[in-house]
Amino acid sequence: MPKSAERPERLEARITKEQKELVQRAASIQGRTLTDFVVHSVTDAASRIVQEQEAIILSERDRQVFVEAFLNPPEPNDAVKAAVQRYKQFIGGASHLCKNIR
Repeated sequence: MPKSAERPERLEARITKEQKELVQRAASIQGRTLTDFVVHSVTDAASRIVQEQEAIILSERDRQVFVEAFLNPPEPNDAVKAAVQRYKQFIGGASHLCKNIR
C-alpha cells in the first residue's frame, strides 16, 4: 500500500531549531524517524487527554446519579427486603454481643 493511501492527512508545525534537535534526538534514541516519532507521540498524548476527559465526564455523571439516588431513593425490591430480613436474623442471633450498643 503506498504511503499516501496509508496516511492521507497532513499536519504541519513550526518549531524552533532547539525543539527540532531535541525531538530528533528523542526519535533517534527510540530508533524512529522524526515523522514516526512525532505522529506516535502526538497520538499518545491526544489519547491520554481524551481518556482523562472522558473519565472526568463519567465521574460527573456518576456523581449526579448518586446524588439523585440519595435524594430520591427507589423503593426496595424483593431481593433487598429479603437481605434486610437475613441481616436482622443474623444480628438478632448476635444481639448478646451488642447489648450495650444503641
